[in-house]
Amino acid sequence: MIKIYRDQDDYVLQNFNRIIRVQGFSLDSLFQASNPADYLTSFFDSTDSEPIQQKSVIEKHPWQAPVENQEIWAAGVTYMRSKSARMEESEQSGGDHFYDLVYEAERPELFFKSTGSRARGHLAPVCIRKDSAWNVPEPELTLAINSAGHIFGYTIGNDMSSRSIEGENPLYLPQAKIYRGSCAIGPCLVVGNVLTPDTKISIMISRLANVVFQGDTSISQLKRTFPELADYLFRENEFPCGAYLMTGTGIVPDSGFTLQSGDRIQIQIEGLGVLENEVE
Repeated sequence: MIKIYRDQDDYVLQNFNRIIRVQGFSLDSLFQASNPADYLTSFFDSTDSEPIQQKSVIEKHPWQAPVENQEIWAAGVTYMRSKSARMEESEQSGGDHFYDLVYEAERPELFFKSTGSRARGHLAPVCIRKDSAWNVPEPELTLAINSAGHIFGYTIGNDMSSRSIEGENPLYLPQAKIYRGSCAIGPCLVVGNVLTPDTKISIMISRLANVVFQGDTSISQLKRTFPELADYLFRENEFPCGAYLMTGTGIVPDSGFTLQSGDRIQIQIEGLGVLENEVE
């Protein structure tokens, strides 16, 4: 297992207790590599790498999103809780039936989420829409898929969403999902198999130092498999620098909850760390 952190001007790689700062590393090259593990090992074997002694540097640093030219996509309605929430918010518009259908359909819901330049990293601010009165974070296990369509790593994603806009009409989904500060991933990209069906995804939202929402689920509750989602994303499509794919959320706050400016969102996935962002 190797963790990749993106800093302002370079990258930091962690292999268990060995932490190095490297020059010449490229996420684009990693996503294009036929064997990502071999590409990473070459940097640990290099004499040009700079060792980092303090692990606290890793844990408390405001890392950038681990993205270069990768597109970020997302899957929807992959958990029963997500299906229920989408149907609830769309009931008045008559769009609830579509979410019921897509949950049971062979073809998953996939949508474009963000370019790399728009993605926010660990400890960077995320945003809520000023023209929406109902906004929530969506904690999501996120797949790293190389240019050949193979899953080789994982990270944490926050798919910020406007439930009021999407609920008004399903055709408004791009406006509900794609806007300034609507996507955060990190704190790092983890290469290697660190997941089990019992792997827990949890979220905690704090407001003025008080916890106002928390919840958890496990990836065993995901209806679709990771290879299935990756396969549909790459059908009749091409990603020269690979892609990230958020796999949907199984944790949705009740309808009475909405984010406010200043809220602090902490998303934890076992083996991947904690992604923390404050609402701007």
